[in-house]
Amino acid sequence: MNFSVLLSLYHKENLLALEQCFQSIWKDQTIQPNEIILVLDGPIGEELSQCVKKWQQIIGKPLNVIPLSQNVGLGKALNKGLEHCSNEWVFRMDTDDICKPDRFEKQIQFIRHNPNVVLFGGQILEFDQTPDDSAVIKSVPTTHDDIKEFAQKRCPFNHMTVAYKKSVITELGGYQHHLFMEDYNLWLRVIGKGYEVANLSDIILYARVGNGMHARRKGLEYIKSEKQLLKLKKDLKLQRPIHANILFLIRSTFRLLPSSLLGKIYNSLLRKKVH
Repeated sequence: MNFSVLLSLYHKENLLALEQCFQSIWKDQTIQPNEIILVLDGPIGEELSQCVKKWQQIIGKPLNVIPLSQNVGLGKALNKGLEHCSNEWVFRMDTDDICKPDRFEKQIQFIRHNPNVVLFGGQILEFDQTPDDSAVIKSVPTTHDDIKEFAQKRCPFNHMTVAYKKSVITELGGYQHHLFMEDYNLWLRVIGKGYEVANLSDIILYARVGNGMHARRKGLEYIKSEKQLLKLKKDLKLQRPIHANILFLIRSTFRLLPSSLLGKIYNSLLRKKVH
């Protein structure tokens, strides 16, 4: 089965992380993609450019690099990349994460056995420096009904693991501006349109979080984004207004907590420790 892998790279990416990402997509996979679309979200600097050129030589024609003259942000960069994807099935990936060797094989098998599903992802293992220090699983529900219910409270997909039908995402207008939550916004629109979605129960990717990423998700800008999320859920009628309003207040309160406390909440309540 032909499929595209869609990535966006910007100048702050770590060189080693990018190397590991390419290695996991191409050399370590049991099934290789026939197309990789890499969007350069603005100038990326000499070091990263040399890395990209190196992998262009290794991968050859399947790696299609799309340079943008300036940084436009993840959502707009991915929309531009989608225009260049020649396959119906598009697999997302972040340039600092590492696919498990059988990721694509497992997702292709799922597609073949679930023809009605248009969007699905999988579980991830989060790590700080190397996958060997992985200690936390970010798990998401697997069935359509559970995902729909979960989506009322939290993002129901791990973005870097998703595979989706290009035609459906394009029909819904692709990624739209929603500060910090372009992916959540898109998933809600897919679910709200009545399309069938799912998640694999398997861990298919190692996700690099590092340096208290979760603890930095706070402040007034995030609260504005939460308000936009509230309006979207109401417009799509995915949640009763009173419940949506209560959840907005709860989520906004978390955004005002000190970083140290917020980080502990993410790690203790919203993640599962690996034993």
